[in-house]
Amino acid sequence: MTLALTYSALILVSVFSTTLFHSDAFPAHHNHPLHPRHHPRFSSHNYRDALTKSILFFEGQRSGKLPSNQRMTWRRDSGLSDGSAMHVDLVGGYYDAGDNVKFGFPMAFTTTMLLWGVIEFGGLMKGELQNARMEIRWATDYLLKATAYPDTIYVQVCSTLALCFLHLKDHACWERPEDMDRNVYKIDKNTPGSEVAAETAAALAAASLVFRRSDPTYAKTLVRRATRVFQFADKHRGSYSNGLKPIVCPFYCSYSGYQDELLWGAAWLHKATKNPVCLNYIRVNGNTLGAAEFDNIFGWDTTSMLEQGYSSLRNFLFTRFNPSMTTRVMQTISSVL
Repeated sequence: MTLALTYSALILVSVFSTTLFHSDAFPAHHNHPLHPRHHPRFSSHNYRDALTKSILFFEGQRSGKLPSNQRMTWRRDSGLSDGSAMHVDLVGGYYDAGDNVKFGFPMAFTTTMLLWGVIEFGGLMKGELQNARMEIRWATDYLLKATAYPDTIYVQVCSTLALCFLHLKDHACWERPEDMDRNVYKIDKNTPGSEVAAETAAALAAASLVFRRSDPTYAKTLVRRATRVFQFADKHRGSYSNGLKPIVCPFYCSYSGYQDELLWGAAWLHKATKNPVCLNYIRVNGNTLGAAEFDNIFGWDTTSMLEQGYSSLRNFLFTRFNPSMTTRVMQTISSVL
């Protein structure tokens, strides 16, 4: 399972477990021959344990100098020279799946997903809330490093160019990240990557909401950087899959284009800043950047299902879940846009 899918799984656990426990997700079936009279109105699955293990998984994916409170004690420091070849500090962040690549695009998306779960359901996470915040900060500290220079984002750390093609060494070599040296690759105004830039802006903006009370100085840094990164994404439009195709493809090519990420980034900036300029951006560009009405996909490469309107999303959910669960999820999504 990729890191992106794991982050997505965490927010789904948060959303659906809350729905199961606090709505009529399991209605009683009175006098039905196929169901007992007293049907349980809650799930028997241990969502608390699932949430704990989902967050703990991230510690096993950490890159960089590990802290003294690291719970995955079999891991060691790794990637301590990441970025040094280009005289930048890219130590930290997360490895993707079971290999040693740091993919900036899915890392940014999955950070946003973890943040969304905390923003909506942090009050229900209890003892795991602090752990979730630590994993968020591990990601956002890295994203701040990757965006330290204006109009430049370092989007991938992997083996040398010859081996980075198809990621042969990173994906096929049974080597610990503690023992591997890698190069870094970037986007800039000459090699744009609006999808990864806008997704990074979304993650930073969402993070500012989580840290607004506990660390207001850090939150201000995050939202300022998010604004600058989004402006770069919008001003220098283009897909990173074009300029960096040998590096990012086929695993994390942007197959759906960058338009949906621009709207997604603007939505999170609006939620973080309440700046009417962000909302106006969505209104003005919604039709030209929006997705087709039949698009019902949501993932690291496609966020268009949220921007193109509520109707298709509601229909998508109704075909898979019961009405009360759909209502709860729709309320959650409406809080973002």
